Amino acid sequence: MNDLSKFRKKEQFYRYVGDLTQICGIREYEMKSGRANGVRAFDVKNGSGLEFTVLQDRCLDISALSFNGINCSYLSKTGVTAPAYNGNGTNFSRTFYGGFLTTCGLRNVGDACEEHGECFGTHGRISNLPAEEIRASVDWVDDIPEITVSGKIRESSFFGENILLERKISCRYGDNRIRISNTIENQGFKPEVLMLLLHFNIGYPLLSPCSRFLSPFKEVIPRDAQAEAGIRDFERMQPPTKEYAEQVFYHTLRTDGENNTMVALINPEIETGLSLTFNRNQFSRFTQWKQMGEGEYVLGMEPCNCYVGGRSDARNKGFLTGIQPFEKKQFDVTVELHSGIKQLEMLENKINNLKNNIKTFDHGK
Repeated sequence: MNDLSKFRKKEQFYRYVGDLTQICGIREYEMKSGRANGVRAFDVKNGSGLEFTVLQDRCLDISALSFNGINCSYLSKTGVTAPAYNGNGTNFSRTFYGGFLTTCGLRNVGDACEEHGECFGTHGRISNLPAEEIRASVDWVDDIPEITVSGKIRESSFFGENILLERKISCRYGDNRIRISNTIENQGFKPEVLMLLLHFNIGYPLLSPCSRFLSPFKEVIPRDAQAEAGIRDFERMQPPTKEYAEQVFYHTLRTDGENNTMVALINPEIETGLSLTFNRNQFSRFTQWKQMGEGEYVLGMEPCNCYVGGRSDARNKGFLTGIQPFEKKQFDVTVELHSGIKQLEMLENKINNLKNNIKTFDHGK
């Protein structure tokens, strides 16, 4: 962490640097290699060890994320791919690069299905849609640089839906938090199904057999028989395992007095952790995806408003959530990085306090 006592006013920053990008800022570029060709991206660094990449052409999702030189995100064998390779929206497994964040929705989450002649691919279309009206800037807020990337992503069709996602990703110099604000508006003239899951993917070396998943769970339900077999070890991470079959767990999370909650992954061996803070009024559910396979070694921490059985399954079970014409709904998450054994202990204590129903909780706002 930098000594912020030096920098309490804007002019004090510029005593040390000629250009602010020397210590923090945004770098904009376009990828050229392989299936990533044409994908526009922004590299963000906050000057205190936090660096990440935002993909303009993939829903302003976050591909890479590192902290103090330690990688925290997962990148699948597909690598970053341009939206064109998703075809008709049914090629999810061939374009799922993972990254730190893949947005799933907005009209289907989970299994592919068909309703009324319309095909819904796995996890929906939104992650393969490009953003427009982009703003990438460093602004001075309270004499501290605040780095922001924002834009709009529209899921729409002629004679069909018209749903707008407005996303803002921001972080400050010296503060290892990323605030992700999502505003969804139905700009059509009929009600629409709204399914949203934020697929945060943690990879090696933050994810390792030394890592532990922390959740203030009231109840944990395995999705299927495979997950049921691993329910006793849902908090523990195994080494990469040959022919590992994914396990999915649905958590009912305890909250503070304002319905805020948090989950985390900590790795005491490298003294690093990552937490997600969100509100259950917005994200009514939370899914844990545990995939300990060889080369497919990833933990998914997934705030959501639905389960991952797909749209038809949710309808049959009465779990579908809707959004009315010109209604807006808000979905915000704060990502925070933690360094040092003391910080990890404090983080674990916070989550244990929630689990024990102690209603005092600093939720990072």
